[in-house]
Amino acid sequence: MIWNRRRFLAAGAAGLGGVSALAAIGESGETNSKVPPAAHTPDPGSWTDNGITLAWLGHSTVLINFYGVRILTDPVLFPRIGIDAWLMSIGPLRLTSCALPPSQLPDIDLVLVSHAHFDHLDTPSLASIPGRPAAVMAASTSDLLPRKRRYKSIQELYWKQRVRIDTPRGDVEVRAIEVKHWGARLGRDTYRGYNGYVIKREGRSLLFGGDTAHTRLFFRDHHAYGPYDAAIMPIGAYEPWIYNHCTPEQSVAMADDAGARLFVPIHHKAFRLSHEPFDEPIERLERALDAEEGRLVIRDVGETARIV
Repeated sequence: MIWNRRRFLAAGAAGLGGVSALAAIGESGETNSKVPPAAHTPDPGSWTDNGITLAWLGHSTVLINFYGVRILTDPVLFPRIGIDAWLMSIGPLRLTSCALPPSQLPDIDLVLVSHAHFDHLDTPSLASIPGRPAAVMAASTSDLLPRKRRYKSIQELYWKQRVRIDTPRGDVEVRAIEVKHWGARLGRDTYRGYNGYVIKREGRSLLFGGDTAHTRLFFRDHHAYGPYDAAIMPIGAYEPWIYNHCTPEQSVAMADDAGARLFVPIHHKAFRLSHEPFDEPIERLERALDAEEGRLVIRDVGETARIV
């Protein structure tokens, strides 16, 4: 426990997306009863396999039914993130509960992990996912997968690499894209990669931005892989971490650059990782998209949207 505490303190802002490690320390073991519930509860059992439906479960975790293929992005499902220490974690407590616990998820076919930060690569969550999914991860991060959990396959991707994943419900193409962030988990492991992803199936495309600051890469490089039916983009943790996280307005600009029709905001309302007020990211986003009726399809944790 002492070793884990020291390593966590040494990580500082690196592994938790900018949060002060000293402020974040706390003992886990909580149940969701200590965290306010999500505003909505998705019902994935009612979703059709003939289209794309998704629900924002909280932070960067999105459950997607992509023409029958069940995909989960950056799974963070429990009340606390941080160092996994025996039966508990040491790190920030959620501000809003995950919209679905592992027991209410469908069997997952594919897990996408953007990078190794604790609020994106959560080992207890990755150990609890139902089914036997394939995992697609950033370069040099698969060593962090929990050993007790068997994945059907594990693929590490560098930027611009793509892979076709075969699942019991059909295949899906995943391409890693470059974003403006960093991937070290504990400060010194700077060799680890960090990705966004393009997901394609049945002639349709989704863009998952992972974590990113503002960059012209979405126009220069990622536009060529579109157009996209929706962009799943981060909008929070920008104050004062503007060099690593984008503002809501910058996030919209990058989705525009990429050629995305609909906008799905993530990376806000879940953890205290920065200084902007709790509701500020979504309020700024609503103003930025006020003239584009119907483009913002999800506003609150647990909401579901039919994309096509």
